[in-house]
Amino acid sequence: MFNVDPNLIIECGASGGCNTLRAIVISLGIFITLLTGFAYTTLLERRFIAWMQARVGPNRAGPGGLLFPIADAIKLFFKEDVTPSGADRVVYLLAPALKVIPSIMVVAVIPLGPPLLIPWFDGLWYRVPMALTDVNVGVLFMLAWLSLGTYGIVLAGWASNNKYSMLGGLRASAQMLSYELSMGTAMAVPILITSSMSMQTIIDAQNNPQLLGWFVFHNPVAALILGIALLAEVNRSPFDLPEAEQELTAGYHTEDSGMKFALFFMAEYISMIAVSMIFVALFLGGYHFFLVDQIPLLGPIVFLVKVVLCLMGMLWLRATLPRIRYDRLMSLGWKVLFPLALVAVAWTAVALVVGDSLGSNAVYVVIMVGASAVTFGALFSLLNRKEASDEGDVVTLQKRGFGYALMSILGGLVSIPVGIFSFMGGQVKNVQSVIRDESPKP
Repeated sequence: MFNVDPNLIIECGASGGCNTLRAIVISLGIFITLLTGFAYTTLLERRFIAWMQARVGPNRAGPGGLLFPIADAIKLFFKEDVTPSGADRVVYLLAPALKVIPSIMVVAVIPLGPPLLIPWFDGLWYRVPMALTDVNVGVLFMLAWLSLGTYGIVLAGWASNNKYSMLGGLRASAQMLSYELSMGTAMAVPILITSSMSMQTIIDAQNNPQLLGWFVFHNPVAALILGIALLAEVNRSPFDLPEAEQELTAGYHTEDSGMKFALFFMAEYISMIAVSMIFVALFLGGYHFFLVDQIPLLGPIVFLVKVVLCLMGMLWLRATLPRIRYDRLMSLGWKVLFPLALVAVAWTAVALVVGDSLGSNAVYVVIMVGASAVTFGALFSLLNRKEASDEGDVVTLQKRGFGYALMSILGGLVSIPVGIFSFMGGQVKNVQSVIRDESPKP
């Protein structure tokens, strides 16, 4: 974008002052963006779902309802803050923060745009990265913080001393265990392709003028698995079982009111934004698109547009799909997603080996053929499987084997002395009651 003498360009990380100032500015920018973003994501959800359901939606507070998030914040701020009498007060107060902080920390390693050249007063130009930090284990960092967010839900359910809240917390922990494996396995695909866990390296590897460099085209099965697992990770419909209103009142935050409820509300929508950023960075090319290489300032705008599209996809699923049954939620995680994730990782490894032998063009062919085979195979098996019956067990007159007869005889022999003992005990109680009734009263 600028014709600058390379001798005048200094890496921001090499200057202590530039690095400190960059960390402060980007931290404030991310914090303010997430706070305003979560507030208007709630408005986007209400208006988008209202449009899909042929309703008007919130439009009274401000022009077009734009001040509705502010009205919500004022209302929750003045709500009474109630603590249940049997609650563990310290854990009960810390639980909302334990849910919010991991949701914000996930974003720290995701580059929001390409490095920018910024002039300074000393005549030098500084190349400033658009990520808060670029660690060489960025994917592991994100996975760890995503997992920590579940502790806030579990502790909120346990500390409130409410059975509905406790059930919601247990559901959240079981759901996390079921989908963390699939999510981590799907994240291994970009790591295999780039041989790095750095988010900057993964995003730069997807820079392709024809968009074919995006990893969603390399392995669409892994992208689909990661999208479903991230949706389950943030407890969004159809995986919102930890807070199922029809079953658990409000789930893990049943006893929360006022600002504690607002913090859980904020954590949910910040988590939606965070997982959308993860998906965009890992499989949708990050900030890469047309003209971004020529105009780097377009990078954050492109990244934001992709994140908003992912958010609208989540809202579309909420307006379209019903809540999945709990046993089917577990079956989907363990019997479908995890095996498919293993197959996707294995196929990527095979494609990379073939590509090293036959050339880079063979990689796309092998990956697309394998992904198509897995996708069509999964669809074929789903369409041709028999529907599970919800009816009770049907009594049939099928002949039993020798084992059944033997167990019946043994059970009968054991039940005889037990029955005699029970009968004699009943007779003794009857005699005692008769004696008690006939005894003279004082």
